[in-house]
Amino acid sequence: MQKNSPRILTAWTFYDWANSVHSLVIVSSIFPVYFSATALNSTGGPIINFLGLSIKNSVLFSYTISAAFLFTALLSPICSAIADYSGRKKTFMKAFCYMGAISCSLLYFFTKETTTLAVICFWLSLIGWSGSIVFYNSYLPDIATEDQYDRVSARGFSMGYLGSVLLMIINLLMILKHEWFGNISEAMASRIAFLTVGLWWIGFAQIPFNRLPDGIRKDTKAESGGNYLLNGFKELRQVWANLQQQPLAKRFLIAFFVYNMAVQTVMYVATIFGSDELRLPGQSLIITILLIQLVAIPGAYGFSRLSERLGNTHALMAAIVIWIGVCTAAYFVQTESQFFALAAIVGLVMGGIQSLSRSTYSKLIPATTDTASYFSFYDVTEKASIVFGTLIYGLIEQLTGSMRNSILALLVLFVIGFVLLWRIPSQKVYRARLANAEVL
Repeated sequence: MQKNSPRILTAWTFYDWANSVHSLVIVSSIFPVYFSATALNSTGGPIINFLGLSIKNSVLFSYTISAAFLFTALLSPICSAIADYSGRKKTFMKAFCYMGAISCSLLYFFTKETTTLAVICFWLSLIGWSGSIVFYNSYLPDIATEDQYDRVSARGFSMGYLGSVLLMIINLLMILKHEWFGNISEAMASRIAFLTVGLWWIGFAQIPFNRLPDGIRKDTKAESGGNYLLNGFKELRQVWANLQQQPLAKRFLIAFFVYNMAVQTVMYVATIFGSDELRLPGQSLIITILLIQLVAIPGAYGFSRLSERLGNTHALMAAIVIWIGVCTAAYFVQTESQFFALAAIVGLVMGGIQSLSRSTYSKLIPATTDTASYFSFYDVTEKASIVFGTLIYGLIEQLTGSMRNSILALLVLFVIGFVLLWRIPSQKVYRARLANAEVL
């Protein structure tokens, strides 16, 4: 397959356009606000009953995210290994996509009486979204050359931010100007928003599904399903053995695990923090999330340029320094304007650190056809970090009664992540050393 094909690269970025509406509408903005207002007990309090357990709704929200990504972290390596062996990478990507999108659509039925069902659908939507991403990410080294990883990765994230903002504006109009849409209630407008996410996700996903190539099958002989599973495990074991011979990739995964715990937790609980800790109105929170998405576009491209000058590792370290400042300021934030200012900074570094993390790992793994299996370890690292990050955040809040104490834990994680990245040489410096060694 010819790499750097404009047609293929554009199709690939459209999956970011398709699935990012889940991150924005379901995880970060409208759903958390609607969840806080709907998942209440009979007296209107936040302590609700879920499967026989009395739990605060914000803690349940955080734990649901943890449970979803823990399940995905256990499942995705097996699926990716089978996909690499059987050449069915795109089939697995489709299956997770459709499960996630349909689960989003079912959130249309979320009312106070159906909270348990809504939490389960939210959980499944997270599994579908995160499961499809591992196969989507694994296409990057297949369709682009290494010198294009940073820019193509940044382009994908930027497409995601643009697409999600576009749908978000439509959904926001339904909520704020519901009289334009038959004078529906704000609750109904929010539920329609959940339905549109599923339709948008499935609809635009057809572009990459139609244009991206299938995986390369390991064995052209017909195999039974049992053999696929057995050989999938063998594939996973082989990739794991190969990864042990890649010291920089191993170091990066450890550093990524630590700092990503903090990054992802901020992204998943920022809206709940603004709602519960600062008592900000839902409209202000949604506008804040829109601001983050818009600022993230120049942030992704800006850090891509920075990586060209300094190297990926040093650019990531610069982003983490900014994140440390954000957490420090977040502990003391009191007003809506302060929250808006922090949101703008978060957006700037959010796009950069996500885009560079994906492209940095692509550069550190060897040239291979087992891209899905290699990226499954990246995915497991990412999902495990989300599990532990959100779990730590929710546990500290539950024990201390304050989200601000949880923020201090995130600050510590960023500091540790910075130190671990320090151990990884800049790729520009590392390659220069290799070149000099070869000359000598």
